[in-house]
Amino acid sequence: MIRHRPHGSGHPYAETEDQRVPARPLDGEPVELRVRASANVAAVVCEWAADGGPPIELPLTRRDAGARAGAGADGGHLAAAQARAARAAAGSWAVRTPALRAGHRYAYRFRATTADGVTRNGRWFEVSAASWSDGGGKLDVTGADRVVPGSVRWLSDGDGPLRVRFELALGPEEHVVGFGERFDAVDQRGRELDAVVFEQYKAQGRHGRTYLPMPFAMVVGSADSDGPASWGWHVRTSRRTWYDVGASTPGRVRVEAEVGRDGELGVRFHDGGAPADVLRGFLDDVGRPTELPPWVFRLWASGNEWNTQERVLAEMDRHREHGIPVGAVVIEAWSDESTFTAFRGAEYEPSEEPHRLADYTFPPDGPWPDPKGMVDELHRRDIKVLLWQIPLQKTRPHPRHQAAVDARQLVERGYGVREPDGRPYRNRGWWFPLALMPDLSSQEVRDWWTAKRRYLVEEVGVDGFKTDGGEHAWGHDLRYADGSDGAAGNGLFPVHYARAFGDLLRSCGKAPVTFSRAGFAGSQPHGAFWAGDEDSTWEAFRSSIRAGITASACGIVYWGWDLAGFSGEVPQAELYLRAAGAAAFMPIMQYHSEFNHHRTPLRDRTPWNVAARTGDERVVPVFRRLAELRERLVPYLVEQARTAVGGGAPLMRGLFFDHPRDPRVWRYPLQYKLGDALLVAPVTEPGITEISVYLPDGDWIDVWTGRDLAGGQEVTLPAALDHPPVTCAKEHWTRLAGVFTDLPIAHQRRC
Repeated sequence: MIRHRPHGSGHPYAETEDQRVPARPLDGEPVELRVRASANVAAVVCEWAADGGPPIELPLTRRDAGARAGAGADGGHLAAAQARAARAAAGSWAVRTPALRAGHRYAYRFRATTADGVTRNGRWFEVSAASWSDGGGKLDVTGADRVVPGSVRWLSDGDGPLRVRFELALGPEEHVVGFGERFDAVDQRGRELDAVVFEQYKAQGRHGRTYLPMPFAMVVGSADSDGPASWGWHVRTSRRTWYDVGASTPGRVRVEAEVGRDGELGVRFHDGGAPADVLRGFLDDVGRPTELPPWVFRLWASGNEWNTQERVLAEMDRHREHGIPVGAVVIEAWSDESTFTAFRGAEYEPSEEPHRLADYTFPPDGPWPDPKGMVDELHRRDIKVLLWQIPLQKTRPHPRHQAAVDARQLVERGYGVREPDGRPYRNRGWWFPLALMPDLSSQEVRDWWTAKRRYLVEEVGVDGFKTDGGEHAWGHDLRYADGSDGAAGNGLFPVHYARAFGDLLRSCGKAPVTFSRAGFAGSQPHGAFWAGDEDSTWEAFRSSIRAGITASACGIVYWGWDLAGFSGEVPQAELYLRAAGAAAFMPIMQYHSEFNHHRTPLRDRTPWNVAARTGDERVVPVFRRLAELRERLVPYLVEQARTAVGGGAPLMRGLFFDHPRDPRVWRYPLQYKLGDALLVAPVTEPGITEISVYLPDGDWIDVWTGRDLAGGQEVTLPAALDHPPVTCAKEHWTRLAGVFTDLPIAHQRRC
């Protein structure tokens, strides 16, 4: 009849129509109590009692559905999610309580009356107001203590500590970089942000949200600093944290973090002469990246609508016909979209035990008549294969066949993430709603989940997995097998997810190549990452470059993006080629396109489709040149990645990494180094024929002309579409000069 969830859906950024607002009130605040009611409810009353006294009655009123429906209560990106939000608003009632006072306990319940006079009481809920004080918990500081004396404050309610807050001092010229992958800015000074894993579908830069947050940042010193060139801090928690980086008080970083009821929080400070030293200390805490094989540095190709064996091979044929080398294909639409273990169209009997390849029959007229033959053929062409995954067991529509077996096993064996009452958690997000979620914090569950996919590696021969969608755990009070609650465990879910598939690949003798968008501190050892979902716009291009620079500053070595975006109309030729030119000088170079219901004209981001859609004849030859250049760069990228994995500076890194005391580098936040030798200046605006590039101290070479360039100054470089503005440190030029000549690739083109 009515529903009330004090904390709502657990969405970190949006309120729901059935929650308490705020969920955790402060001393002196009233709260708004909301319920969702069925259509036959005519009246709702709240019984509100303080400290066990007699309750008072607070009548609820219907909320304004029109005002709420457009607010995106679920924050979803699908039309169905918005429709659900509108329906929720239409059935929502609310009342505002008297102000709550710290030190008191309040109880409330709801009574609903239907139009025909039937009255029912709901269960009682409790709440208490929280207040800030000087005591209540323990802040465990490791390293040189930089906490401002007297700044530590604790937020507690009637049941104990909830959060801690403290401040750090910033010098007038210091810059702050980190917090995981960030799309809005490289230097976060003057901004407010948080660290919580979240699927922001597109426009991450405008919303300040990220799939891959981390409670770590480094402070890069000014030229006048007498101390180390950089230092950093790591809030050693997987719970949510917040940061005010000099936005409210210049010269202060305010850090706020959720704590468990034990009230303990660890903070480790890292001092170093260079940013690489600070990063190395952080990676000692959370784990070092794992070296991946050379093929990951070749071009990756993908399209969501490549949903048959014939289509995949046809697209790879087109690469060969156009002379565009490709190293990997990511096949998203391969599975039955129910189990994510069986190829669509395969015939087989459901089983309690993991299937082997021999258990499947692939009809000759089906979408995947010979998956192993396809993979073998792609391997003959020296193309690796990755398959798409999600970490959910779908329950809509009602599971049948093998999906029913998998869902039953997950529930009966207690293998799912759980609600506080022990029931299996069902996905509260907008993507695959109500799906079950395997509890990948458990080794037993990881083994069970990946065993169903083992034949894909051992027998079909796939080389990796696109571990998509690790952001579905919502709710602070969920329960995990490792003893974590949702507040601590949700952020670690994508870490366990990528780890599970990496372990599967290793156990089959393959490199642990996973391709994830979600993660947290601790994700560094687990595969490669991409920047998630974005439109094909210049704004998204700039946001993605920032994401790569900031992710690398937190120890992500293998990173890329859907070059020129994957969503919306096909990008214009100029944007596509500028993005390809930048991606050729990033750790991962890949293109991808969103599902478009197989409507024509196609929205594939293949160079030939972009050429056909835009009518620009430059697209294919320029893209070919960039892909060939990428092939020549592979040995350099392998060498530099090995250095990064071994504790050196990141592969893709902002100029501040190598020049932390040069204040001028901050005026060029989208420039970056690729390894020790190359400085890349992406062209991120249309209509550019030349670009101003800042060269830090040292001697440089324009890689396209061989012209000597003096560092410590701004120079103007030509910016042809087929010659992205790149310079090389002169000391490395001898060994790299051949990469940038117009000579054919030294080895035979293999695709």
